[in-house]
Amino acid sequence: MRPLLRFTLDLFGQNPAPSPVVIENFATDKVATDQSDRTEPAPSPQASGLEFRHPQASREARLGEALVAYRLRRGRRRTIGFSVGADGLTVSVPTWVSSRQLEAALQDKSGWILRKLADARDRSGRMQARQIDWRDGAELPYLGQPLRLVLDPAHAFGTGGAALRDTAAGACLYLALPRDAGPAQIRDAAQAWLMGAARTLFDQRLNHYAPLLGVQWRRLSLSSAGTRWGSARADGAIRLNWRLVHFRLSVIDYVVVHELSHLRVMDHSPRFWETVRSVVPDYASLRGQLKDEALPRWS
Repeated sequence: MRPLLRFTLDLFGQNPAPSPVVIENFATDKVATDQSDRTEPAPSPQASGLEFRHPQASREARLGEALVAYRLRRGRRRTIGFSVGADGLTVSVPTWVSSRQLEAALQDKSGWILRKLADARDRSGRMQARQIDWRDGAELPYLGQPLRLVLDPAHAFGTGGAALRDTAAGACLYLALPRDAGPAQIRDAAQAWLMGAARTLFDQRLNHYAPLLGVQWRRLSLSSAGTRWGSARADGAIRLNWRLVHFRLSVIDYVVVHELSHLRVMDHSPRFWETVRSVVPDYASLRGQLKDEALPRWS
């Protein structure tokens, strides 16, 4: 699964001052300002010999103690954009920007770039460590708690092929599969159950929060997007990533409220965030958990 986060910073727009850092978010096709990145001081890298290299790198820059090999893209745009993802740094520049201006921009934002590169590398490492070994007894998070998979060939569990049970050892998902089932069979059976559980839960939470916000949603669909947790359309259609079921219920509720709030305010203006805050006062903390939590790799 692709990491669920990407950072973007634009410079050299119409305003000569640096633009605020923005994060590609999940609510709509818009982007949302990340206030923490706007105020947090940029740390200096401490480790000498540190290197970050994009697999499609075409240029290199020495930023502090780190060597950063980045992908450069030139095109018709009005700003210099820095994008940090799982692969590393991508720099998008207008055709008129000179090499000297590009180097100056890289140095000016080196602290931000290095911090985000380190965050992305750390997140990637945590995701690798949480690679699921699809076998009898495998564990994955469900609503913020460990869920153990148990192969149970003696039961069919109705049409679902799986059943959730609380045991002395904790929550277990019993799958109607033979003991010699392969990793792909186990993964697909677990995903089918989790997607069904996600739809049921999302429907309940949407119905709970919509009246509190004075909105009405029309249709729910599930996504498996790698970079977006959800979206909302003006016609009341809500789309939520089924992998949200890995998180605690409070985090899921934040995403539900976020999308429902877009049915009142279809942007990320202060009025939008005040709408979210009216129902979820601690939304900033919950939003941070979406960014920081390393979810298991579904592969």
